[in-house]
Amino acid sequence: MAISDWPEAERPREKLIQKGATVLSDAELLAIFLRTGITGKSAVELARNLLTHFGSLTKLCAANLHEFSKLPGMGPAKFAQLQAVMEMARRALAEELKSGDIMDSPQSVRSYLRLSLGGKPHEVFVGIFLDARHRTIMIEELFRGTLTQASVYPREVVKRALYHNAAAMIFAHNHPSGVAEPSRADEMLTQSLKQALALVDVKVLDHFVIGNNETVSFAERGLI
Repeated sequence: MAISDWPEAERPREKLIQKGATVLSDAELLAIFLRTGITGKSAVELARNLLTHFGSLTKLCAANLHEFSKLPGMGPAKFAQLQAVMEMARRALAEELKSGDIMDSPQSVRSYLRLSLGGKPHEVFVGIFLDARHRTIMIEELFRGTLTQASVYPREVVKRALYHNAAAMIFAHNHPSGVAEPSRADEMLTQSLKQALALVDVKVLDHFVIGNNETVSFAERGLI
């Protein structure tokens, strides 16, 4: 049965308009993005198949063109649309982070980092450079690594902090395994960065570890 034949209250688009986007499932939200299904499958059924294939919405959004286009009904046009939606969301969150004290909007920080780093197949280490009022100066990818690790050099981080004239920093990196639990190596690296940056009067406010469904804050864990 086509979605247009469903009761109006059950159609994803109408449900979103009447009750808001937060009440929709991942499959229903994705169905609105897809707009149409394929022969024998409604947009919602196709969305469910996509989520099952990739394992999660995060992994679907992180898929490359080759992986995305393997599935029936998907191709370059849909891939381009999805990437445009993702980039608009990232830019909107980045604008929010730059609008005031970053510590006043911790959820925006988490959302931006999950959207930017979640689901990546390799480890990425990011620095958020802040001024004395904790406003964002720049968000920068500092190091990129392999499936299991990225080499991070405190000396290079100090150089970038001085270049941006930063007064404080927040770090973040992802775990491609999907598990956000910090490792002992993560803790040691954070302390090394904190000590190196203290020599040039730059504070380390937090370090986030990004997994598939969780974001761990070092500050909340008492590890900073």
